[in-house]
Amino acid sequence: MEDMMTLLDRWIANADDPEVQRQLQELRAGDETAVRDAFYQDLAFGTGGLRGIVGAGPNRMNVYTVAKATQGLADYLNANFAEPSVAIARDSRHKGREFVEVAAGVLAANGIRAFLYPRIEPTPALSFAVRNLGCSAGICMTASHNPAPYNGYKAYGPDGCQITTQAARDIQAAINAVDVFDDVRAMPFSEAVEAGMASYIGEDTLDRFIDAVAEQSVAPAVAAGDTGAVGADDVKVVYTPLNGTGLECVTRILERTGVSDVTLVEEQCEPDGDFPTCPYPNPEIREALERGLALCEEVRPDLLLATDPDADRVGIAALHDGEYRLISGNEMGVLLLDYLCRARAARGEDLADKVAVTTIVSTALVDALAADHGIQLRRVLTGFKYIGEQIGLLEAAGTPERFIFGFEESYGYLAGTHVRDKDAVVASMLICQMARDYKARGVDLVEALEDLYRRYGYHRNATISLEYPGAAGAEKMAAIMARLEAEPPAAIAGLDVLRTVNYREGVTMPMTGSAGPVDAPDAPQTLPAADVFEMQLAGGSKLIVRPSGTEPKIKAYLFAACPTAEEADELLARLDAAARELLA
Repeated sequence: MEDMMTLLDRWIANADDPEVQRQLQELRAGDETAVRDAFYQDLAFGTGGLRGIVGAGPNRMNVYTVAKATQGLADYLNANFAEPSVAIARDSRHKGREFVEVAAGVLAANGIRAFLYPRIEPTPALSFAVRNLGCSAGICMTASHNPAPYNGYKAYGPDGCQITTQAARDIQAAINAVDVFDDVRAMPFSEAVEAGMASYIGEDTLDRFIDAVAEQSVAPAVAAGDTGAVGADDVKVVYTPLNGTGLECVTRILERTGVSDVTLVEEQCEPDGDFPTCPYPNPEIREALERGLALCEEVRPDLLLATDPDADRVGIAALHDGEYRLISGNEMGVLLLDYLCRARAARGEDLADKVAVTTIVSTALVDALAADHGIQLRRVLTGFKYIGEQIGLLEAAGTPERFIFGFEESYGYLAGTHVRDKDAVVASMLICQMARDYKARGVDLVEALEDLYRRYGYHRNATISLEYPGAAGAEKMAAIMARLEAEPPAAIAGLDVLRTVNYREGVTMPMTGSAGPVDAPDAPQTLPAADVFEMQLAGGSKLIVRPSGTEPKIKAYLFAACPTAEEADELLARLDAAARELLA
């Protein structure tokens, strides 16, 4: 604690930002627990960049931690690129503009040009800009779906994908070599603009992003720019951007593809980093959708769409038997993959060489579906960057068109290769087109999902998240994982544990469908080592446990596979209780 107080005093002596200084003075006069949480470590620069509570100290998001991270990134870029440049975007969270301008000033002082979106834009628009502008890297200031006190710093490589594991290590090493007060080179943002080292991204880049999204339509006339798609106006939608970035791009693509009957949740339209109607703006949870669901009861749409603050994920509710049923990320993933396969086949495309990608924690239902359609399915670690890497491998082999769809259970989806991250803009378009297609046949999305369950078996999935905040929480999570690995249970929820998989040890990537010879692009791959532990149970069910990479939580993923819906629901409840006891 003495070392932390010394570090706090150094920050007080050097921080000239008035708000940070005020917060430091409050910490000095407060209790030791608050000081420890703010100073016990530096924010770790993982494969997703930085993410933390906005505040003072090295374990918080502030202008100094952003500047230090950017100096490390600049050192890495100057060491690896001849004339590096960086695209930058932000969402609606607090301090986003300040963080963007600080980052641009640091890059400019290091001889690196920065291209900034002039207003808030979705994360996928940033991924697109990196590729479209030929940048060496990208930065998006966002904390995705975290609670309002958070902000973050996502880093992207030149391929528009979140940085690779090795790049993250190299950048972290460069950051570690930077003293937060002595080693950061910076200039005021206004000087960077005047010197031509920082400039705003033009509207033409965003237009090209919308064009690229429209090209992923499975309706040929829409892809060609025809706004009068047959039957498009039959789909009625309520949409909420949850006070984030989705409003501009989602409404543009819906209008362009003929979805004209869109009602907005007015109190959630304007950007607001406080997220006053849902402090935890996560479309995975019902609380974030309550305003939208209430509006649905008034206007009676076919669908509710809700995008998270940086508009890379989308949640929905579908009208069924007079009520609105929430559809999970796993369920929407299999619905969209099935729809895209059928639509592509109807256009005469051969599915035999197509590749879909999902994660090790996504539903097992997709394996049977992929086999039925005759496509290859690859499973990667949690994190959409790993899906993006698989697209990169296909591109390197000269066959990017093989990629048909990628999804993760946490409501992230991607069709097309225009970006290398999950994209709620393209997902919103495809969900509406799928709903229109089913509606024309007298079927809603819940009925379409039930048909998939009847064909491939009833799979129920759930995720448990237990919070362990602060330094003590990190120690507890590490202890839980160590105990599971050392002494895994013999049975869970009355089902024998048949096999355990420790992803720390490097595991061959699960893949269904055809695989080529060892020297072919489809050769078996080894997944990077990860802090994930899987327990495979009798009957095809399983339990996977991992600490979150972006929040102070440990997560348990539950998989119940049964012949009937009733049995699957009952088993899922048993797995829930058993998992909570196991992680207590």
